[in-house]
Amino acid sequence: MTIAVSRCFVAVTETEPALSFYRDLLGLEVINDVANGEHRWITLAAPGQSDFSIVLSNYLADAPSDTEVLRGLLAKGALSAAHFRTDDLDGLFARLSQAGVEVLEQPTDQFWGVRDCAVRDPSGNVVRIDQA
Repeated sequence: MTIAVSRCFVAVTETEPALSFYRDLLGLEVINDVANGEHRWITLAAPGQSDFSIVLSNYLADAPSDTEVLRGLLAKGALSAAHFRTDDLDGLFARLSQAGVEVLEQPTDQFWGVRDCAVRDPSGNVVRIDQA
């Protein structure tokens, strides 16, 4: 028996700014884009890594009170979206910074052995990126 991670869902408050961040700034490719009323699910993957995808979704919860709680957690940065790896951390960080992305931590050599940075996506999710 084998098991592998297939996809993860990232809660977003608005899909267009999230799509711009993950597609245009991080360089992920859109695999699928499905709308159902006011909800939308956008599947993205890193070029050449189609066996793992991220699904951006503005479908936060069934109950309005749950939606408000999730929006509050997003606004506080209490939710982490994903951890990415790049072969040019400083170049990607410069592109994100120049685009006005909120920086939580500049590229830093961490005590656990990686060099990484942390930013927020447009919904407030924490995104970490490390040097490959």
